[in-house]
Amino acid sequence: MNNSLKTINKIKCLIIDDDLFIQDLLQDKLDQHFPEVHVLGIASSGAEAIELINRLGPDLIFLDVEMSDMTGFEMLSKLESINFKTIFITSYNHYAIKAIRFNALDYLLKPFDLEELKNAVKRYKKSTGKFSQLDNVRAALLNLKSKNTSNQILSLNTQQGTLQLKLNDIIYIEGNGNYSNIYLVKNRKELVSKTVSNLEELLEKKDFFRCHKSYLINKDHIVSKPNSFTVQMSNNIGVPVSRRRKSDFSEWINKQ
Repeated sequence: MNNSLKTINKIKCLIIDDDLFIQDLLQDKLDQHFPEVHVLGIASSGAEAIELINRLGPDLIFLDVEMSDMTGFEMLSKLESINFKTIFITSYNHYAIKAIRFNALDYLLKPFDLEELKNAVKRYKKSTGKFSQLDNVRAALLNLKSKNTSNQILSLNTQQGTLQLKLNDIIYIEGNGNYSNIYLVKNRKELVSKTVSNLEELLEKKDFFRCHKSYLINKDHIVSKPNSFTVQMSNNIGVPVSRRRKSDFSEWINKQ
């Protein structure tokens, strides 16, 4: 059979990483365990990656967060269009991991094993035909350009697809076990399968404060400082401030 026919229904992918060990590791694991994936090529820099992407048109790229000439996000921002899905490759302590999580993007942690790679490819297949991840990448690029935190967009994966919320539209978040209710402007409310602690981590340094074990509030929607142990929000709801967090809350609100 013609080799071009053999690859016609395969997932066309690129490996973009300046670490030769990671290049070889990914190539070997994909060749040995993923017959449905065809590696079109390997790039060691952002500039080389842009040329390969424009020329070869991949379905999927494995993208190093930080290369010698530019970051993975900078590389994506230089493309005229993004018609592929991305699995980032990063170190656990890398600064970009919060940006990746904030934008609900997929990633592999170095050094990754076969099971983690299998799960990443499985998630890719499950999302095939849904362009939500492309929207997440676009939102991530806009967030990186935005100087105003309140204009940034939080992306959350749900069973119905990707939920994208402008931070300024979030009034407060109420935790309920493994779920959280997100209260929004215009009397909207969204239920997500993330704990309030998960969301607190994503919203760190974005003008949100954990005023109670079950509540996370947005500075932009505080109407008045707490009267006793309640803070009034813009939707006329009083959110509790716990006794042990009141001192930290006062320090936080007075810095604004």
